[in-house]
Amino acid sequence: MHQNWFSGQGSRTENFASLVERHVLSSSAAAGGLRSAAECVQIAIGHCSLLEDQGLALSSLLTKLVRPSVEQALEANLKRIEESVTVLSAADDWMMTSVLAAQPRTQGRSSAPTGYNIHLRLSSSAHRFNSMVQDFLEDVSPLISMQLAGHALDGLAQIFDTYIQLLMKALPALSEDEEEEMQAANINKVQHAESIKQQLVILGNAAALADELLPRAAAKLIPAPAMKDEFRASSRRLMERQTVSQPARLPELRDWRRRLQRGVERLRDHFCLYHVFDVVYNGDETEDIRLSADAYLSLDLEVDDYMWLQEPMPTRTFQAFYFKLSNFSQVATELLAGRERMVSLLLMRLCETFVNCIRTADDFWDVLEEGGERALGPIALKQFLLDLQFVMQVAAHGRYAARTMRQVVNELSQRAINAFFATGQDPESILPDENWFVETGKDGLRRLLNGWTRGSNMNGEPGSPTHSISAQSVSSVLVWEGGRGLRRHSYLLDFSIIHFFIMGHWEVHQRCMFETPPSK
Repeated sequence: MHQNWFSGQGSRTENFASLVERHVLSSSAAAGGLRSAAECVQIAIGHCSLLEDQGLALSSLLTKLVRPSVEQALEANLKRIEESVTVLSAADDWMMTSVLAAQPRTQGRSSAPTGYNIHLRLSSSAHRFNSMVQDFLEDVSPLISMQLAGHALDGLAQIFDTYIQLLMKALPALSEDEEEEMQAANINKVQHAESIKQQLVILGNAAALADELLPRAAAKLIPAPAMKDEFRASSRRLMERQTVSQPARLPELRDWRRRLQRGVERLRDHFCLYHVFDVVYNGDETEDIRLSADAYLSLDLEVDDYMWLQEPMPTRTFQAFYFKLSNFSQVATELLAGRERMVSLLLMRLCETFVNCIRTADDFWDVLEEGGERALGPIALKQFLLDLQFVMQVAAHGRYAARTMRQVVNELSQRAINAFFATGQDPESILPDENWFVETGKDGLRRLLNGWTRGSNMNGEPGSPTHSISAQSVSSVLVWEGGRGLRRHSYLLDFSIIHFFIMGHWEVHQRCMFETPPSK
């Protein structure tokens, strides 16, 4: 008799689930109304849990019956967010605002989601993206008992990847071919970030979402014990089941956050590669700034050692990089006030990308190591080593020098010394001690900081590799002049090599990002 009664309860539960699906869940799922579906399921399962102390366990059966409809509502909601993000990105002018423009979608919600930093400056698409994610996770949090947290996080990570791709399309293309492909696609159009400020806003959007806003919202999926609803409190077994699942979700959240960080790194790499290529492989109108082996090899033909030592300064390529880095630092510090870590990571990556770009410049090294009549001379070797020490002092001055950058600089220095040694000359006989290069690099940085504009001898006269760069002459380096992408050079083939090297070592950089600069 009791067995028949229990069987009857199971049938009634199935009938009840069918009615709920037909009149509530199906319509909610089709419209993407996750909140109403979640509240309905939460109430139903809550009432079922009250019966568990009486020996009637219906929660598992009900969950199994309604789960397909809830998953459909979840997918529809994620799809709606992704479509909205695409539309919002297309309309974004990449200008920062402090306050969320849009009001909450329901009257019962405050003007900003719980835990939202109203003073955080983002562009319009990032503000709305964050708002939609906050609302979505608030809706899905009652469904934790249905083990849908992982599904929800995975869907949000995919949407964030889509947003990263849209942001990347707004940045300058790395080559003409890449720009032509973007134009030919004719889908997901976004406004181009023409100015440095706009490009930094794009990077700020991605970093704020991945570092702070989205992880904080995702933490709602691991509720504190005090926030367990009253229905769970009535059932010890259900509460234990939830408590056991919470620690299991902690690694999942960490993996999810790392996935978001990888998207930010892709965007940051794109930005850094473009601007480093703009210095090292720039256009014909600033050809004297471009990294060139001839600029070094000609030194031993134009000046003697005495004249060069009168006023040794970094070559124009390294001066141009310094000016670009200083410009970025000034603009980013003002634009992204309170986001010092994000700015430091960006400038550190720029320095790292610059030295790695030199490391993989095969055309440069082929000429430098060729030997013969145009072999690397003593002055050329000292100039190159001074340039490397100068960029290290620039990074140390801004406190964004990393160990891996030092390793690459040491590798470049040793490679140049080996090329000089291959000519049959002894490097030790012509090189000053290491401290000379350090102090001379610091002196060169001080001169540029104080507005050094011209030399007092042939080494600093116009036309020489170390002649000073005025603000006007590097305007094409500091400001993107409206053209989409760089002029095509064979050097762009080095992109994949540089990107692979950077991604392979960046995790080490993050562990040691703030190192004490060398003592003066």
